[in-house]
Amino acid sequence: MRDLAARRRFYAEEIEAVANLASPHLIDALATVPRERFLAGGPWTVFAESSVGGSARTTVDDDPGRVYHNYAIAIDPGRQLFNGAPGVIAPAIDRLGLRPGHRVLHVGTGTGYYTALMAHVVGPAGRVAGVDVDAALASRAQQNLSDLPWATVTAGDGRGPFNQSFDAVFVSAGVTQPEPAWLDAVATDGRIVVPLTATMPAMGSIGKGPLVLLHKQADGAFAAQVLTFVAIYSAVGLRSDELNRRIGEGLRRNPFPRIARLRRDEHAEEPSCWLHESGWCLAM
Repeated sequence: MRDLAARRRFYAEEIEAVANLASPHLIDALATVPRERFLAGGPWTVFAESSVGGSARTTVDDDPGRVYHNYAIAIDPGRQLFNGAPGVIAPAIDRLGLRPGHRVLHVGTGTGYYTALMAHVVGPAGRVAGVDVDAALASRAQQNLSDLPWATVTAGDGRGPFNQSFDAVFVSAGVTQPEPAWLDAVATDGRIVVPLTATMPAMGSIGKGPLVLLHKQADGAFAAQVLTFVAIYSAVGLRSDELNRRIGEGLRRNPFPRIARLRRDEHAEEPSCWLHESGWCLAM
């Protein structure tokens, strides 16, 4: 068996380099949190972003060192449910600007690996409230996080109400809109990372779309920015068929929209509206 501490440190430095991470706390989390704890025993089904033909493969053995690479690792291959590639997810977490003492809402914890990374960053003075629609996964994640008592996971769809505020909201499943409860719960200067995706029957449980960063301003308005384009597991209970269709149409018109703000004021649809809905709008 390999020296796992050394493997984790190399893995953290490699993700830091390829993803241009800024947070030393997040880099330390990658070097500290045992990814294998959040997975079933190997060999593992893995999927790299650069996989030729988009096919998964199986690791040659169950050495835990195999999990310290920049690829997604299957939690439930039959459902296309993966522990996502750290080179995609870690930079999105990095953009939340987490610091010790911050309060985080994590929607879609899966088995809890990325919940644990964020908990490591905010430390025992902070709090991470996780939620997953799959009760079995939520229970498994809570067990996996037992050594981090300031991180808790409950079963639910993530709609709230939350009766508390958060410095950051991280959504780990594709949705068709930012939920009002997330927008209301995030504190001033807080950030939300949310994948807005479209799917179709041939794609199964996977949707594709922009990963959007929302930053709450002092006046309550939200600056918005597209971080990247993702393919991700679709959220259960947080999708609208109509908005799914309109996101797909929006992506066909402009696959790389320069979204600049999220509007919550009532207004007629304008040319600058990329995705317009009553009560909210993503505008360029």
